[in-house]
Amino acid sequence: MQLDLNLLTALDALLEEGSVAGAAARLHVTAPAMSRSLGRIRKATGDQILVRTGRSMVPTTRALAMRAQVHALVQQAHQLLSTQQELDLAALDRVFTVRWHDALTAACGTALTTAVRQQAPGARLRLSAEPGTDDAELRRGEVDLESSSDAPTLPDIRHRLVGRDQLVVAVRPGHPLTDSPLSIERYTAAEHLTVSRRGRLRDQIDDALTTRGLERRVAAAGPTAAFALQLALDTDLVVTLPEAVTRTARNRLGLVSLPLPLQLPDVPLYLLWHQRYDDDRAHTWLRDLAAETVQALFTPPTASQQPLTNRTPH
Repeated sequence: MQLDLNLLTALDALLEEGSVAGAAARLHVTAPAMSRSLGRIRKATGDQILVRTGRSMVPTTRALAMRAQVHALVQQAHQLLSTQQELDLAALDRVFTVRWHDALTAACGTALTTAVRQQAPGARLRLSAEPGTDDAELRRGEVDLESSSDAPTLPDIRHRLVGRDQLVVAVRPGHPLTDSPLSIERYTAAEHLTVSRRGRLRDQIDDALTTRGLERRVAAAGPTAAFALQLALDTDLVVTLPEAVTRTARNRLGLVSLPLPLQLPDVPLYLLWHQRYDDDRAHTWLRDLAAETVQALFTPPTASQQPLTNRTPH
């Protein structure tokens, strides 16, 4: 059965106005055009819908029974197709999947979850771990928002730069490297730990050292920043990580933070999403909220806010 959905709008107007002329004026069409629509509605429903009583028209029993449902359907259709939908956070019922680096989740997960619960109590947040291999979950719509240190190369993946981080060296309290200012020679002579989901024992630091004719020994690779920091606390291994993103975790463990004795470019931090969400107001709200939460990490702490163990030795 072929249905013209415009007839729903005409039917809604007819039932609300109770006359062909009133419905025509409401929808800005001519009375003959509305009369033809009524004829088509009668044919489609097998019901007269409106019947004449004297000089007025009254709805049939079936028309009265369907009036509320027809009105609701028309309102839902308008809301669905409108490009200017208003976002009602109080009524938002949606699950968002956010896949961030574990260090970023540890640093911002609580703040983001709290903000979502306060602003949209009906929304739910799924904080997903990064996979061991690259995949297309963003493109498939299985992930709403992702973090990355690289700008995307695919044209349908959008991105927003939310901050730039610097690398910092983290060691346990009492580590030999804390005895005096850290030189590049003492840094390379120590045993190191990398963070890699794939277990890689080499990263950008090794590439930078190689260009200078230097080499460090990487004794282990940890799958997450949390594991690497804990291992650094329990051993003499040295781990080099982004400063702002790992600041809370390092402070909580009481690790000593030292400046990296090597000039390297800042590490960018991007939020990524698929272009299907460009005009999605709920998604726009989420990514704005996420960006605001992450950007708070890059506000430099004051000297009084820094633990003593994180101050550079003189």
